[in-house]
Amino acid sequence: MSVQKAEDIAAQLAAECAGQTPETIVRLALERFPDLRLSFSGSEDVVLVQMASRARPGVRVFCLDTGRLHQQTLEFIEQVRERYPITLELLVPEHEALERLVREKGLFSFYRDGHQECCAIRKVQPLLRHLRDAGAWMSGLRRDQAANRSEVPEVQLDHSLGDAGQPLIKFNPLAKWTSAQVWDYIHRNELPCNPLHKKGYVSIGCAPCTRPILPGQQEREGRWWWESREHKECGLHRNERTGNV
Repeated sequence: MSVQKAEDIAAQLAAECAGQTPETIVRLALERFPDLRLSFSGSEDVVLVQMASRARPGVRVFCLDTGRLHQQTLEFIEQVRERYPITLELLVPEHEALERLVREKGLFSFYRDGHQECCAIRKVQPLLRHLRDAGAWMSGLRRDQAANRSEVPEVQLDHSLGDAGQPLIKFNPLAKWTSAQVWDYIHRNELPCNPLHKKGYVSIGCAPCTRPILPGQQEREGRWWWESREHKECGLHRNERTGNV
C-alpha cells in the first residue's frame, strides 16, 4: 500500500468515526481490519478489551512484558486473560540487546542516561516486530493524559515501522474521553482493575519508572519523574514520520 493510499484510507475512516462512540469505533475497526492488534498496558485499557472482546471474541490483544513490571500488573494481566474471550500475547525484549544493555550499563542506567534507550529495547522494538504483519492497531491514548497528547485523533496514520514496513492505521477510540469517563465505565461495568490505582498510581509502567502522582499533577507525571515534562514518552506512539505523540 502506498503512503498516499494509506493516507486516503485513514482520512476516510476518520470521517466515518467522527462523532461516534468508542464502542462504534472499536466495532468499525475490527470489521475493517481482521488482523487488527489491540494494545493492553495492564491499566485502563481494560475498557477497550471489554469493548473489543464483545465485538469480536478471540480478538488479538498484546501486552509489553518488559521484565520490569509490577507484580500487581502481571496479576492483573492474567486476570484479564482469564476473564475475557481474547487471544493475549506477551511481547518480550530481544534477549541479546537487553543482555548487552545490562552488561554495559547496568540495571538502572535510565536514571543517569534517560529512559529512551531502555524503553527502545524493552518496549518499542518488541512492538514494531509485532506490528510488521498487521494492517492496523488500537491503543487507549486519550487527549487528557498529557499536554503533548491534547490533539490525539481517533484515527491516524502510524509511520512507526518507517522504511521497514507499510504505514499502519491506528485507532484511538478513547481519544476524546476524560479520565472520569473511563473510570465511570470501569465502575458501571464492574471491570477488573490494577490494584495499584488504589495506591495513587495513575499511569502505570515499569516499576522503577513509575510512582504515584501528587494532587494537581497530570496523570503521566508519575512516569520518569526525574526527567523534564516534555520527555514523558517512550516512543511507542507516533503521529508523524518523526516525533512522539
